[in-house]
Amino acid sequence: MSLKSELEEAVQGIFKSSWTIRDGTVVPDADTVKLTNDAVKLTGTVLYADMADSTKMVDHSTSQRSAESYKAFLHCAAKIIRGEGGTITAYDGDRIMAVFLGNSKNSDAVRAAMKIRFASRDIINPAKIAQYADDPYPVVQAIGIDTSSLFVANSGVRGAKDLVWVGRAANHAAKMAALPESYVYISADVYGRLNDRSKFSGGVDMWEARTWTAFDSRTIYRSSYYWKFD
Repeated sequence: MSLKSELEEAVQGIFKSSWTIRDGTVVPDADTVKLTNDAVKLTGTVLYADMADSTKMVDHSTSQRSAESYKAFLHCAAKIIRGEGGTITAYDGDRIMAVFLGNSKNSDAVRAAMKIRFASRDIINPAKIAQYADDPYPVVQAIGIDTSSLFVANSGVRGAKDLVWVGRAANHAAKMAALPESYVYISADVYGRLNDRSKFSGGVDMWEARTWTAFDSRTIYRSSYYWKFD
């Protein structure tokens, strides 16, 4: 069979086959979802954290130093996310994606995001400057968080497959993490579900409402606060 014929057969099968869909209560992995039209539905909160200005750093710094910044950022982010109950679902260059489930998923994700900001400011950048006093590229990031129903399917080919997360939360969290300024950005749905510890500091609302003109001028919220930890 030619490559064209093989691809035509596979694509026709994808569009014609019925779906097997089940409700999920835990984050699935690629081994628990089949490559056929098989999916898990769940409600989750998605966090995307993306290093800002990493292209400039890669263009003007050494590969080793850039890789060290990536590794330090992703290591800290991953440890914090897991510590707050999140499940890491993907790494993509200098980005990390995680999903939070449960009754406190929105507050947990926000706390993780603010701890990532603290780690960058008080752990990663001091260590980087101590090693490279002349380095002009601090590790900063934008973080996007949204919550919605999610449809999780498997994609790719045998031996090279991964889950695809279909739903507003996955798309919008990624888009907010790509916004040009280094804040934690959250959707209005996340903001409305935060507990007081994740919404207020000393009685002051930590969140500022913004208009997201690129997406129907909807209201989102941003914060420059950090969550200190020992």
